[in-house]
Amino acid sequence: MSVTAKKAIGVLVMSYGTPESLDGVEAYYTHIRRGHPPSAEQLEDLTSRYQAIVGGVFPLRENTNGQVAALQRTLDSLAGEGTYACYQGLKHASPYIEDGVAAMAAAGITEAIGIVLTPQYSAMSVGGYMKRAQEEADKQGIAFKAVQEYHLHPQLIDALSKRVNDGLERLGDSREDSLVLFSAHSLPAKILEMNDPYADQLLATSAAVAKAAGVEKWQFTWQSAGQTGQPWLGPDILETLERLSAEGVKSVLVTPVGFVSDHLEVLYDIDIEARKFADARGIRLERIRMLNDDPQYMNALADSVIGAANGRTN
Repeated sequence: MSVTAKKAIGVLVMSYGTPESLDGVEAYYTHIRRGHPPSAEQLEDLTSRYQAIVGGVFPLRENTNGQVAALQRTLDSLAGEGTYACYQGLKHASPYIEDGVAAMAAAGITEAIGIVLTPQYSAMSVGGYMKRAQEEADKQGIAFKAVQEYHLHPQLIDALSKRVNDGLERLGDSREDSLVLFSAHSLPAKILEMNDPYADQLLATSAAVAKAAGVEKWQFTWQSAGQTGQPWLGPDILETLERLSAEGVKSVLVTPVGFVSDHLEVLYDIDIEARKFADARGIRLERIRMLNDDPQYMNALADSVIGAANGRTN
C-alpha cells in the first residue's frame, strides 16, 4: 500500500497467529515451544485437533485477515482514507510482529499504534506483544503507542450482550434455567503474584455483558491451559461442567469473552471437547457466535486506535 504521501499512521494489528495449512503445524508449534520441535505424539495431537475442525486450518487464518481488513475499512470510514494504514503482526506465525513493523518502516510510516485482538490486558499476553512491537519500532525509528486494553468498551459490551441473548434464544424453553458460562484462555497462575489485571478485567467484562444482557445466572471459568508442568489458572471448563452437572444444571451458554474470533480454542476446545463432555453428563451446551469482523467490534477497535493516536489513555 502506498502511504508515504499522506503520512498515514500505521496500525499494527496483533494476534497469536495460526498456521496457514496443516503442513505448517510443526513449524508453528516449534515456534510456540521457543525453537524446540514437538514430539511425534504432541504433533499428532495438535494436527488432529485442526483436522477435527470443519474446514481445517484455513478459515482460522482467514478470520484474522478479515478482521484486519474490516478494521481498515472502519478506520477509513471514521477518519478518512489514508489517515491510518493497517498491518498485521503475529506472535507465532508469519508475518511476525517484527515483520509488520518493518513493513511500516518500508512504507515510510513514522508513527504507529499497536492493538491486540484480545480485549483484556496481561503482562504475559498483550504486554509481550507490545514489548516486541516497541523494540522493533525503536529499531526502525517509528514512534509507537499501545492500546493496552479495551475490555469495557461500550461497543464491545453491547456486541457481546446481543450474542448472549441470541444464544439464550437458541436454548428456547430452557432459557430461564440456563447458566451463562463466561470463559477465557488460562495463563500460568504465577500472574497472580504479579498483581496482573488479566483475571479482574475478564470478570469485569463478564459482569458488564451479563448486566447488559439482563442475565443473573452466570459464572466464569478458564479453558485451554497449556501443558507446561506449572500451575495454570483454574478451574478448567471441564472441571466446571463436572461441578455444574452435580448441581443439576441442564443447559449452559458458553460465552468466551477472552476470544474474539473462531479459532482452535473455540472450535475445538469448546465446540468439540467441552460439548462432548457436557453431553455425557446430560448438559446441553451452546456457544455464542464469535465477534470476528462484527461492525460493533470493529468500531470498538477503531475508536481505541483513534483515541490512542489522539493521546487518550485507557
